[in-house]
Amino acid sequence: MMLSISSGAEALRRGETTSLRLTQAVLAAADDLDETLGVFLARFDHEALAAAEKADEELASGIDRGPLHGIPLAIKDNIVTRETTALAQSAVRRGGVGNEPDSVVASRLRTGGAIIVGKTTLMEFGIGLPTSSHGFPVPRNPWDISRWSGGSSSGSASGVSAGLFFGALGTDTAGSIRIPAAFCGVTGLKPTFGLVPRDGTIPLGFSYDTVGPIARSARDCAIILTQIAGNHERDGSEPGSALPDFTARLGGTLDGLRLGVHRRERSARDSFADVELREHMDAAVDVLRNLGAEVVNVDIPYYDELTTSTMVGELAEAFAYHRRNLQEHWNLYGRDTRMTLASGSLVSGPDFVQAQRVRRIGQQAVGHLFDTVDAVISATVSGTAPSLPIASFDDLVAQVNTPVWNATGNPAISIPIGFDMNGLPLAMQVAGDLMADPLVLAIADAFQGATEWHSAIPPVGSSRIQDAIGMQTGLTSKSRGRVS
Repeated sequence: MMLSISSGAEALRRGETTSLRLTQAVLAAADDLDETLGVFLARFDHEALAAAEKADEELASGIDRGPLHGIPLAIKDNIVTRETTALAQSAVRRGGVGNEPDSVVASRLRTGGAIIVGKTTLMEFGIGLPTSSHGFPVPRNPWDISRWSGGSSSGSASGVSAGLFFGALGTDTAGSIRIPAAFCGVTGLKPTFGLVPRDGTIPLGFSYDTVGPIARSARDCAIILTQIAGNHERDGSEPGSALPDFTARLGGTLDGLRLGVHRRERSARDSFADVELREHMDAAVDVLRNLGAEVVNVDIPYYDELTTSTMVGELAEAFAYHRRNLQEHWNLYGRDTRMTLASGSLVSGPDFVQAQRVRRIGQQAVGHLFDTVDAVISATVSGTAPSLPIASFDDLVAQVNTPVWNATGNPAISIPIGFDMNGLPLAMQVAGDLMADPLVLAIADAFQGATEWHSAIPPVGSSRIQDAIGMQTGLTSKSRGRVS
């Protein structure tokens, strides 16, 4: 049994622990580690403890709201919660913005009985470089605190990895869930675009932003997705549309599936360029093959063009949202943030139209690719977490293999596949056809059923959750070099 939402839920229902004990454990872990890791922008200790006591009372009386009932979670601070103003790690939103009602996803987590313990750090508005300017914490990687935890859902991934909560929400515009999940050795899902309501989320790129879960495992991500997915009138869609069962295919084999491995060896940027990454990717592909999948090599059509269209479109849409504030509050933005946002003004109308045209053509071509394979496998990033401070995103952008799926809207998940010689996590990405989120989760779950990388505890990590559940994990930081 591993440290997870599902194991915590089982322990609650067996009477082996309480929500209050779990919540006290994660808050104590935050007391121990957050000054080092920079996970939280805001903590809701009083509210969380009260919610935990209520969850225990409900469970004891036979009221069971589902697998998240009594489980401590966190939310990225560009997603609104009722406790405090969502700052998006920016001085721009200090002062003039009052408390707002819950976003749809926050409300749905509460309906499921989840305990929201706080709001997590990010890159300013999801696009600035990590910096301590304006008094915000710099998110650090629990596998090596001299390195970055990734972005922009930085604190969400770092906090899950270090054991400061069981799971978290992030947002993903060009890889902002999957990149930090990869760097921190946890699991992060970008669902199909539009599957999860974005109402109450501070936008970065209107037509790319996606809310999704970060957790230890694909199974845990499926549990969170089940709670937050579905149309909502506040998101401009009609409620009540039927949803797939995101847990239906978990726990099975991969018999009969055809998986396409995208190596990009003929591209200017080789996603398997690093020798250690190539070895771990080859081992991971062997695991998938041994689980019953047929594995073939594929090329993602218009890969570089779709990646570029995401970056161009994201910049233009971000500038459109921030244009007035940039004019009125230029100095309140971090230097790198304002310069990046302002560069969106250089995207002309024809440029934006062309980017969207490329996007539509690429979406059609990728749709045809999924007529031939059930899922596409690649490295999530072609390197490990970079050292702080981050001077430029140029090198990072060249390493990531995530933006293509934001252009097309397809679901994609990042899962751990091992560690390099420095003990830093390496990760694999699994992408599927539109609305094939259950299959993407099932493939990741099958891999994690045959390996233990996702249950590794980092050097700067807490055992308090294990103690609160009364369990031990099978893979620790001391055994992280083994390929399962």
